[in-house]
Amino acid sequence: MDKNKANVPKIRFPGFTVPWEQHKLGDESMEIVAGGDIDKNKIVDSGKYPVLANALTNDGIVGYYKNDFRIKAPAVTVTGRGDVGHAKARKVDFTPVVRLLAVKTKHDVDFLENAINKHEVLVESTGVPQLTVPQLSKYKIYFPKTDDEEKVMGVFFKDLDNLITIHQRKLNHLQDKKKSLLQKMFPKNGEDFPELRFPGFTHPWEQRKFSDTFTNIPNNTLARAELNYNSGLAKNVHYGDVLIKFGELLDVEKDEIPYITDGALVNKFRSSKLQNGDVIIADAAEDETVGKCTELVNVGEKIVISGLHTIPCRPTLSFASGYLGYFMNSYAYHNQLLRLMQGTKVSSISKSALQDTFIFHPFDIVEQKKISELFQQLNKLITLHQRKLNHLQEQKKALLQQMFI
Repeated sequence: MDKNKANVPKIRFPGFTVPWEQHKLGDESMEIVAGGDIDKNKIVDSGKYPVLANALTNDGIVGYYKNDFRIKAPAVTVTGRGDVGHAKARKVDFTPVVRLLAVKTKHDVDFLENAINKHEVLVESTGVPQLTVPQLSKYKIYFPKTDDEEKVMGVFFKDLDNLITIHQRKLNHLQDKKKSLLQKMFPKNGEDFPELRFPGFTHPWEQRKFSDTFTNIPNNTLARAELNYNSGLAKNVHYGDVLIKFGELLDVEKDEIPYITDGALVNKFRSSKLQNGDVIIADAAEDETVGKCTELVNVGEKIVISGLHTIPCRPTLSFASGYLGYFMNSYAYHNQLLRLMQGTKVSSISKSALQDTFIFHPFDIVEQKKISELFQQLNKLITLHQRKLNHLQEQKKALLQQMFI
């Protein structure tokens, strides 16, 4: 292969034709330093100079120094532990702390951030992976011959990052709004009215025991190995999917639910077939998400059965479609479950413990329907923004592969 062609990215801005050159990062840096300990006597909650840790949350900021910093911006930080090798351009003077590396360079920092992030992370340590100054110095990075090309690429990827950040903030706003509504639109324990309510509804809410609201349905104990996503006579809802994959409503028509592989078992479980409005509760989890549930919709003629570590139940009263799925995942209901959980490494909740919990619901089924429709619409908006965000993130990954060598 022609060496010059090998040193040219697949996608390039017009006007740039000179091949790139490969250099060790250490040779292209004025210095690469490792972070030190935090000065607890100087760190404050707000100030001029950020103190940056080896973390991706909150942009790595753990506090500020009012009048002191170690690294003069512009520079690039690189994580040395955890999510090893993640680079971030820094344009404000800062102080790195332990396990965060800082690169002072003559190159455009937005360009270098992405060049490092495109680089395959190679760590030499055994045990806990970590990146050290000598290892980072050996990174072989391709650089354009001209500063102009670096700057154009740096601006392009910075603008793309800003667009991703905007969509992330919109998504976070919608998710926070949903959390707030889940707290305010259902009465707190012992109260008859929610904090927030649709106009025109004034009747006190009803409270019924779980045992007076549901009848239990048998579940099976089939493991993941006994299920498949290709074909089968019956679908099987596994507790792990309830905890992680499914939302408040499980749309049997649209959502991906595994099949039972052994068709001979279907007749055995046929009497446990679920229907619209049934609720499946996950009775085990590694944290306080135990008790998360999903309500079935659009079951139709399909055979759907509740599987391992689930408590399926069928309402004996009429509820608006979706209402139970949202209420039973709200703080008003889940807070009742916290005191009933058992176990240390794995938390669980029993059928018998659920019987004395309370189901709150509006007297008017029209109000139930409005609540369900509101949260369904909110979920659609969240899904839409999540898809847009995922698309932008995938687009960036593809561009990193094609615009860098």
